[in-house]
Amino acid sequence: MTQTAATSSSSTTRTLADQLGAHFADFAIDDVSQDTRRAVKRLLLDYIGVAVSGSQTESGKVARQFAAITGGHAESTLIGGSGRVPAMQAAFANAISSHSVELDDIDVLALFHFSPPVYSAALATAEQAGASGSDLLVSLAAGCEMMERLSKAANNSLRNRGFHTTPTCGVFGATVATAKLQKLSAEQIVSALGLAGASSSGLMEMYGPSMQKRFNPGPAARNGVTAATIAGLGFTGTSTIFDGERGFLAAFTDQNDPARLVEDLDGDYRLDIEFKPYSCARPIHNAIDCALEIRAKHSPDLDKVRSIEMARHPEWAHYHQNKRPQTYHEAQVSLPYSVAVSLTDGQALFAQYNNARLPEPMLLRLSDLVDIKPDASLPRGVSCRMTMTMEDGSRYVSQVDYPKGSIQNAMNDDELRAKFDSLVHPVLGANRAAEIAAMVQGIEDVANIGQLMQLTSKQA
Repeated sequence: MTQTAATSSSSTTRTLADQLGAHFADFAIDDVSQDTRRAVKRLLLDYIGVAVSGSQTESGKVARQFAAITGGHAESTLIGGSGRVPAMQAAFANAISSHSVELDDIDVLALFHFSPPVYSAALATAEQAGASGSDLLVSLAAGCEMMERLSKAANNSLRNRGFHTTPTCGVFGATVATAKLQKLSAEQIVSALGLAGASSSGLMEMYGPSMQKRFNPGPAARNGVTAATIAGLGFTGTSTIFDGERGFLAAFTDQNDPARLVEDLDGDYRLDIEFKPYSCARPIHNAIDCALEIRAKHSPDLDKVRSIEMARHPEWAHYHQNKRPQTYHEAQVSLPYSVAVSLTDGQALFAQYNNARLPEPMLLRLSDLVDIKPDASLPRGVSCRMTMTMEDGSRYVSQVDYPKGSIQNAMNDDELRAKFDSLVHPVLGANRAAEIAAMVQGIEDVANIGQLMQLTSKQA
């Protein structure tokens, strides 16, 4: 039953962090199911491809420059750049790069991205520590599980109050992933979680022409490395970070379900990771699929479109409404623009979200025609039903409940590899892309993750 955090703990029982600390301290490769191993490896390939591409964007370049000028020990690789920097700074910059083209993974409710905080922290730490591929797999599975457990306990209240789930929950996932690689004890993991809570942050006030949204996972990845590292040195943190009267759930949510944090800790955890074929916010993907289906089936004359009604579930109906984005950052969180460019181009990749495209007359016309309306009868939070009405009265309708890349409408391995190649080839070349893909496929046998990370550098 949903409850407030302040009433969820008891002095006679272990805290939620105590239970999670014990669970993750004992977490080993044999605890990672074959399904989870496959999911984590697929995401590793996807993450590297997206981060390599994102590293070449303006936000990715600035993040890499920032990491480089801070100085320090050469520990971890800046993806898509050159040289190595302290692990905390590599985690920070790589997280921003991996969130800079809006092609990073998503959870099933379209609330957060696993890989920018968790994978960025884990890879930077693994390279610093000289960890093996097997150790990396364990850390990634543990970090993603931690992040998703907390999101399930906190959402949708967390999101509705204006907090961005990727950084607020992601810092805990990054912390656990780092803790596993640093071989922290249960007590140290509890402290690390407490310290992660002290640095959990990130607001949904991020939509607009600026780079704000790209920044959010950077501090989460860096702070996760910080929390685990300092806890490993003996710095203690509170064990009541989740269930205390001023803890994470009480502070960040109005309604929550603390039991979700520790549900079935002894069972096999099912990690549901979805992938993005379109370069924009995930809740917009259903609308894009509607537009692409209508385009493929009916080839409408776009000059003769009279109206476009987009029914959305109330959970997302009031987001992504901007009809006149001023930068590609805004366009990537604009449902009207995304529908318009999908109708004109038949795709919605990063090339479609280009500042030079924004003033095109047809895109402006179609964007203005999109009318978003809440419809509680739709079955899922991300569901969309598009109705296009032509000047002659013809109506074309498409409803999409599970977008391409979802668990129910998955991208297969060949499609994921094609996405990876399209992102890496322009930056590192086809040969390097093939080397990276092969190493990821056999990651369990990699002796030192530094071998993989070196391949993501332009210096390799």
